Amino acid sequence: MPRVSFTTALKRFYPGLESCEVRGKRIDEILNRLDEQHPGLKDYILDEQGELRQHVNIFIGSRLIRDKQRLLDPVGEEDEIFIMQALSGG
Repeated sequence: MPRVSFTTALKRFYPGLESCEVRGKRIDEILNRLDEQHPGLKDYILDEQGELRQHVNIFIGSRLIRDKQRLLDPVGEEDEIFIMQALSGG
C-alpha cells in the first residue's frame, strides 16, 4: 500500500496528521481517502476548482506529479508519496 508523508507545516494545521499507508491507485483517490481521515485536508491541498494549490507540491518518490489539475498520476503499491507545503515570507 502506498505510504504518504507530510511536511511539518501541514501538521501545524492538522496536529493528528502522521505518515500513513493509504489505499489508492491514483493521487486523487489517495487525497479522497486522506480527507475521510482528516476532514478538510483536501480543501487545504486543492483550490476551489479541485486543482493542486500553487503553494503545495506532491511527489511520488523523487518525481513531482505531472497532472496538477485532475491529479490522475498513477501510484504503485510500494510508492512513497510526499505532500509538501511551500513556505513564504521573510
